[in-house]
Amino acid sequence: MNILIVLAHPRLGSFNHGIAQRIASELAAVGHTVTLRDLCAERFDPNFTEDELQRGNVAPPLIREHADAVLAADGIVVVHPNWWGQPPAVLKGWLDRVLRPGEAYRFGTNDRGEGVVIGQLKARAALVVTTSNTPREAELERYGDPLDNLWKRCVWGFCGIDKVERINFEPVIGSSDDCRSAWLTQCARQALALFPSAE
Repeated sequence: MNILIVLAHPRLGSFNHGIAQRIASELAAVGHTVTLRDLCAERFDPNFTEDELQRGNVAPPLIREHADAVLAADGIVVVHPNWWGQPPAVLKGWLDRVLRPGEAYRFGTNDRGEGVVIGQLKARAALVVTTSNTPREAELERYGDPLDNLWKRCVWGFCGIDKVERINFEPVIGSSDDCRSAWLTQCARQALALFPSAE
């Protein structure tokens, strides 16, 4: 399988980097073709331009490269911190610019003539791994889980990916090396279960 991993954390060597690298190595070890895109290291420009709003716009080369990687993926992994109940701006901009209408999704009508969204991505599964510093119980009580809805319904579900799983590790701040090691093992196991070896 062709697996695309998208990482959005500005600090090199962050726990998010460790997660992305562990998942990449585990999936590659069972024979998957893995592409890891580190948006911050690439200095991905999240600003959606006026030209890109125009129907029939030809994507700039870097955006075309990213869009083609998404279209070619059999599975997608996204790794990012929870900032203000949202992904970092660089990742939100990546979604805006890379999931292009007519490619990642299109608009159509159902049998009753009602407008519907038709997901176009060929990937059948996605894994989203997020990190936060608020204990889970407090997070759910105070804020709900906006990231779960974003990724499962508003992004990957919208684009036609039927199976979307998400793991959140918290609180990262003050977590021990043993705890982080266990989290890395957990996310690797979940990735392997979602994207098993083709053999």
